[in-house]
Amino acid sequence: MSAVEELIADVLAGRHGTPPRRLTATSVFWVHHGTRLAGGDTTYRNQYLLVRVGDSFGACAFEADEVDPAVCRDASGASLDALLRDGPRALRIAALDACLAAASPHRDTAGAEAVTLATGTPEHRAAARDAAVAELLGSATGRTVGLIGVVNPLVAAIRERGGEPLLCDLNLRTTRWGDPITDDMHDVLDTADAVVATGMTLGNGTFDTVLGRCRERGVPLVVYAQTGSAVARAFLGAGVTALCAEPFPFSQFSADATTVYRYRAVS
Repeated sequence: MSAVEELIADVLAGRHGTPPRRLTATSVFWVHHGTRLAGGDTTYRNQYLLVRVGDSFGACAFEADEVDPAVCRDASGASLDALLRDGPRALRIAALDACLAAASPHRDTAGAEAVTLATGTPEHRAAARDAAVAELLGSATGRTVGLIGVVNPLVAAIRERGGEPLLCDLNLRTTRWGDPITDDMHDVLDTADAVVATGMTLGNGTFDTVLGRCRERGVPLVVYAQTGSAVARAFLGAGVTALCAEPFPFSQFSADATTVYRYRAVS
């Protein structure tokens, strides 16, 4: 059984807060948006499935055509137990994230460092967010940094800290500066001195591979998570060395100040 499936089993057994059979998905909804930052030539197209439980949200990004919008109608009002057991992967991850976030919201969790992303343009806010992620690497001077899930501001932030990015993404082939991007994560995981992975690895089922390879090689793994921010937190100190968690509503949906939460594993 994979690490993520083991976590789902533990949540179903009531080992992480309220048993999910006693929780209801008040609202399940789908957000589809596109973004092109000023000066760039890449349009990021993102789809998110979101599950609300009480005062918390769970989220999971997914690829185009992986989820039918009817899932929102069918899943709203269902128990979290039912959503965790059946349905598309994106729905199960969003439900898992919602359960864990309801048990321990980032805003109330000991050890979470709240970082405010100031009011500003999409470009300024993206740069501030990705600087907050890159700072979790510490000094990257002279190190190769694998980036699983490529966004241009994060590539720039890694370089600004002295790191040399090794890039992997399933949809992009080059950065705005012409850097090559592979679609084979093993090209990156087998050689990088440190790895930064996005929460999208939870959504597409590759997180276990990333986690396992970083454990085997003993290299730091930093996760930046909109998808599954509370799910990734569950692996802190068990392969994940640091996390920048961004619960919904995400920074790209607001021009006003928003908050991300940084965690570092205790040595």
